Amino acid sequence: MDRKRVLQFAVDEQVKFVDIRFTDLPGGWHHVTVPISQFNEDTFDSGIGFDASSLRGWATINESDMLLIPDASRFWVDPFFEEPTLCMFANAVDPLTKEGYEMDPRAVAQRAESYLRFTGIADNCYFGPEAEFFIFDNVSYHNEVNSAGYRFDSSEGIWNSGREEENLGYRVRTKEGYVPVPPVDQLHDLRSDIVQNLQSVGIEPEMHHHEVASGGQCEIDFRFSTLLGTADNVMLFKYVVKNTAFYYGKAATFMPKPMFGDNGSGMHCHQSFWKGDKALFAGDKYAGISEMALHYAGGILKHAAAIAALAAPTTNSYKRLVPGYEAPVNLAYSRRNRSAAIRIPMYSQSPAAKRLEVRFPDPACNPYLAFAAMMMAGLDGVQNRIDPGEPLDKDIYDMSPEELKDVPTLPGSLDVALDALEADHEFMLKGDVFTELLIERWISYKRTKEVDPVRMRPTPLEFQMYFDV
Repeated sequence: MDRKRVLQFAVDEQVKFVDIRFTDLPGGWHHVTVPISQFNEDTFDSGIGFDASSLRGWATINESDMLLIPDASRFWVDPFFEEPTLCMFANAVDPLTKEGYEMDPRAVAQRAESYLRFTGIADNCYFGPEAEFFIFDNVSYHNEVNSAGYRFDSSEGIWNSGREEENLGYRVRTKEGYVPVPPVDQLHDLRSDIVQNLQSVGIEPEMHHHEVASGGQCEIDFRFSTLLGTADNVMLFKYVVKNTAFYYGKAATFMPKPMFGDNGSGMHCHQSFWKGDKALFAGDKYAGISEMALHYAGGILKHAAAIAALAAPTTNSYKRLVPGYEAPVNLAYSRRNRSAAIRIPMYSQSPAAKRLEVRFPDPACNPYLAFAAMMMAGLDGVQNRIDPGEPLDKDIYDMSPEELKDVPTLPGSLDVALDALEADHEFMLKGDVFTELLIERWISYKRTKEVDPVRMRPTPLEFQMYFDV
């Protein structure tokens, strides 16, 4: 039935092309496009062939042939293409076995949802992410043997405001940029256009505003959905944000920490279990949550270092995750407290609103893998009744090292997070949600393509510090 709806929608919208979207291992979005005349009901079974060996972290050249199978449950018209183009998500399938490709991140999210239902603990895990981003007027960067550097600009930047001091230092948590009205907020109309474009592709925005950083940092919140549905929405959200900014002659980035001396971009992830229409995280325990929710928090805290390798997956992520500054690195939970790794929102006492907010992920992550890893960690906590300990209802940023000596922290670098994932991933293998091969390839890719190149390159700051040694 969904297939017929897709094709009828294409007729109604006078579609000329069909665009198939899929995600590589690190989280980049890709597409192939076919004329509508080459697309019919059979395509949902036969798929569209492509070269999987040309994608990051995917197949070797001797196993390169792969099929893309469109998912008929979700479709929209692209708001940016000149010709009417129908878009759909797709799964990668092995053409010989007809089974889902092991390295396809979207398939991991689907397996996570299937395993959750198999356990009987819950029917759905709902996710609500807050993916922050920057919009710059222009940006450039280069990395040569004898030269390296980057430069970006924003008319909102403090360096353009006449307020920059000689020794600016680290400005975090000053809140100078948080939700100001125009003319300080110069991006209101652009965000409103993003919201309208999101609505046109089936995403339901709930609020938009300027974020803390002065150089064009924004947040647009959209309605929660299932694990898979939200991961799909994050991919589409980032696409809409980047393309809307492009049409304004600007550049949007979801890089976690593009600017020194001001807040970076996180992606706080609200999550909860539901069974039918019953919210399973509501109860009579601390902060009005259930014992299940506490155990879920226990699982997240126990496996947080391994989760970080997928949820804060870049070397740049750890320039945001610095103790005592902008992002929570102490593995504690607390109500209303944005300095803890897990916050329990208290805006509403409605059972449906009870959820946990995991605050250390960032928007550079592959949402299919990051959401699946968090859910599997929380589920492990529920299955094994992992005690999260006592809540930490203090401003952790203002606590002394002595007070925090018994509170574990997140890894301080991607390299250490990858070590943690290598040592602690059994919980992800349950139900074949993740596989050993996928985890091994993730670790190998990140070490060889990201950690080692960054480790081997001198930076401009090192020249400043060490050239005269």
